[in-house]
Amino acid sequence: MSHYISKLNENIERIHVRYQNRYGIAIAGDLYTRKDLDKKKTYAAVVVGAPYGGVKEQGPSVYANELAQRGFVVLTFDPCYMGESGGEPRHVSSPDLFSENISAGVDYLGLLPYIDREKIAALGICGSGGFALSAAAMDTRIRAVVTASMFDMSAAARLGMTPEQIQERKEMLSLQRWQDAEIGEPEYIPSYGEEAVEEIPEEIQGLWREFFEFYGTKRGHHPNARGNFTTTSDLSFLNYSLTDHIDEISPRPILFCVGEQAESRFMSDMAFEKAAEPKQMLVVKDCNHIDLYDNTSKIPFDEIERFLHESLE
Repeated sequence: MSHYISKLNENIERIHVRYQNRYGIAIAGDLYTRKDLDKKKTYAAVVVGAPYGGVKEQGPSVYANELAQRGFVVLTFDPCYMGESGGEPRHVSSPDLFSENISAGVDYLGLLPYIDREKIAALGICGSGGFALSAAAMDTRIRAVVTASMFDMSAAARLGMTPEQIQERKEMLSLQRWQDAEIGEPEYIPSYGEEAVEEIPEEIQGLWREFFEFYGTKRGHHPNARGNFTTTSDLSFLNYSLTDHIDEISPRPILFCVGEQAESRFMSDMAFEKAAEPKQMLVVKDCNHIDLYDNTSKIPFDEIERFLHESLE
């Protein structure tokens, strides 16, 4: 039995589903619906993507549980190469593959007879915010996008680095490929242990301390989400920008949700600048980056629901 960080509402049904993405990799998902859903009618649906390194049992379960109560059909999933999804070797990531996972969720939802194909939205938490924007820029079936604590992992790959430092990083990752090829499998160094810890190590500070507070402690720890990806996965992110074309999402709307105190707030600001109208920025008071993963008293569900209804009408 999978360990979920949130309790399922008694009025919601969650069933495990499996389907393939465009690359033929099996994706493990959870489908959330109200128990009293009349399947003779059609409904709006939302694909919810996990934070980068996260799985469906963490933040996505919180969002899906709440949005399903509000009448949406919601799909969560483990990214390919992670959790219960397929893909070998494990813990490989790529901006193209992870954006594709969002569109694969749209494929799955659109084949359900009780889903209105014109009313499918994507919601991305943290890194999946960047992947949802990238997917929507190409996949016009995604009619609206919501991001929560959006993080652009392709921008992060170069953040604060000089051209010389970027060159050094490429050299190091390129040489790591020799080691991986010689050993026969890629290097993977997890950020968190197999078990949750009580105290966060003192040397971990800033946004990394926030991440540890969620992933490393009982608050959000999950054995399928131990953080980090294969070392050479970063090569893809150095070579691919997730947000280059997000202005082409227009005229479909985007809602950016960000914590007032989030150290990652600048990421949403950067993407907001690139995006074309219609777009909204919702700043949540007294809220940090990871509060929008699981804190139901701070996640702006009323505003998200209102945005989705208006956008999918």
